Amino acid sequence: MDTPRPKPLRYMVYALIALLVACGTSPGTHSPNSSSATVTLTVSAAASLNQVLPPIAKLWEQETGNKVMINLGSTGQLAQQIERGAPVDLFVAADKKSIEDLDKKELVFSETKALYGVGRITLWHREDSSLNIKELQDLTSSEIERVAIANPDHAPYGIAAKQALESIGIWDELQPKLVLGENIRQTQQYAESGNVDVAIVALSNSLNYPGQWILISEDLHQPIEQMLVVPKTALHPESAKQFAGFINSNKGRNLMQKHGFVLPGEEPIK
Repeated sequence: MDTPRPKPLRYMVYALIALLVACGTSPGTHSPNSSSATVTLTVSAAASLNQVLPPIAKLWEQETGNKVMINLGSTGQLAQQIERGAPVDLFVAADKKSIEDLDKKELVFSETKALYGVGRITLWHREDSSLNIKELQDLTSSEIERVAIANPDHAPYGIAAKQALESIGIWDELQPKLVLGENIRQTQQYAESGNVDVAIVALSNSLNYPGQWILISEDLHQPIEQMLVVPKTALHPESAKQFAGFINSNKGRNLMQKHGFVLPGEEPIK
């Protein structure tokens, strides 16, 4: 009987590759559960961040290879989604209260709470508008028929707008003129489209869209202190903590500042 000849080395290599493919992996790659596997973070963020958060996320993606999917909306509504169990990796709110409320319900990792900026509000109207608006009191003019603010029931910038109007005593008088937006970005879109004459919006949005705007005194409303946190529904809590830290890093803070946010501990914008 002939003795079987040993198979050439290349056949053994082919057999090993076939075994690896059958097991769901291949040479030179890592399993999905390895520490180097990339992740896609789901980030729920206030609409006032629609201009600044995407570039911050892009920088982080370039540095880590991970991805960020941003879900923009009003802070109150986003908080409700988390309460209902939405798988959110990071919640970047437009206030502190919404996050503190979630913390009281033990729905977030308390140690991840962090302030990242203080917002400001402005009076904004279209660049081609002939309205002569210099202060909040001008909103009572008969020339102005419709004024948009974010809904104060669930939008922190809407709460600040209401407080400012109450501070100068014109909130009740303006009720027939008010149009409520679901979030601060939609509020500005009402003014951009001409559906309203003027809107009270975020400074971060006013700086990034052509138009005329006036900064509203911070003395007229409570500070819009903005906080982030990692919810307990997070699928990737460790990566979410890293991204949260990046937002508050020098790179993130520089972008926040350029987009009109006051950084925690800094002097207010005049």
